Amino acid sequence: MLKRTPLFPIYAEYGARIIDFGGWELPVQFTGIQKEHDAVRGQAGLFDVSHMGEVRIQGPDAFAFLQRVTTNDVSKLVEGQCQYSLLCYPNGGVVDDLLVYKYCDDDYMLVINASNIEKDIAWLQQHLTGQVQLSDISDETALLALQGPKALHILATLTDAPIHTLKTFHFLSDVKVAGITTLLSRTGYTGEDGFELYVDPKDAITLWRTLLEAGEEHGLIPTGLGARDTLRFEARLPLYGQELSSEISPLEAGLSFFVKLDKGDFIGRDALLEQKTNGVPRKLVGIEMQERGIPRPHYAVYAEGKQIGEVTTGTQSPTYKTNVGLALIDAAYSALGTEVFVEIRGAQVKASVVTTPFHKKK
Repeated sequence: MLKRTPLFPIYAEYGARIIDFGGWELPVQFTGIQKEHDAVRGQAGLFDVSHMGEVRIQGPDAFAFLQRVTTNDVSKLVEGQCQYSLLCYPNGGVVDDLLVYKYCDDDYMLVINASNIEKDIAWLQQHLTGQVQLSDISDETALLALQGPKALHILATLTDAPIHTLKTFHFLSDVKVAGITTLLSRTGYTGEDGFELYVDPKDAITLWRTLLEAGEEHGLIPTGLGARDTLRFEARLPLYGQELSSEISPLEAGLSFFVKLDKGDFIGRDALLEQKTNGVPRKLVGIEMQERGIPRPHYAVYAEGKQIGEVTTGTQSPTYKTNVGLALIDAAYSALGTEVFVEIRGAQVKASVVTTPFHKKK
């Protein structure tokens, strides 16, 4: 039985095409991936991301626990701030990537990937120590994401909260948006400005309709998982299961900024310290095709007649119309400009290592 978000009953009204996404019935698109992608880059898009998991971590030892299981430095967080981080296995592979929200010293929320909810919670419970209470609040939480350069303007018409001064990776608790109690954060997964609105599931449909109505004159449209993937890819934001996995470390994925080896001991630190000291064996790089062909996930990448890795994500960039990809390859071939070949339908097609991200916010 596939799971459904609180917004599922109204998907059809907006022309949604539904797919099975990690055990959830979710919209891959409403009016078309290209149109929705362009809307987020130029105006705004509204996403239903209620499938994401939320976990509350509370108690006197909550900070020490999170410092032990995550790679980033939780001590750097102030109240009302959130940070990108990762859970790692002892071998340096990734359990999941996540966001850590700090309410206060003994109260946090983790936002985790939908397909990993059960695994992540089991992992966290396995490592619980001290006075820590872990609560899965995923079913009690609906999540909408309003993304794009017009997001601030649209949201400002519906709330008196000080969103103009809300910094990136900060949040406001218990604010009213169109009269609905909301936890409002400013992070995003598209490479554009944007906000996340965490609400009671019973309020999700009303908020969805209200946001779309308020944003209609500004070009706001419903946006599905297809555009979410192309947007995050152009911004070089990782997707678990592609750029990150139990076999791919944060350092190999180019996320060393979020791994604070000097903060004290944490799960995976020894393996990651060894990688940093000796150099990572593989690196995630951007590639651009120099000949006709589109790189797709798991396509093999070659150099000097031998396989050196594979594509993790690839497509024709909806913004720039170039055929580009992210590839995890032997570090020896990761220098910018290096010539590589992608195997496409049995033929080796020329590509080169290029700078990422493919898109930067204007």
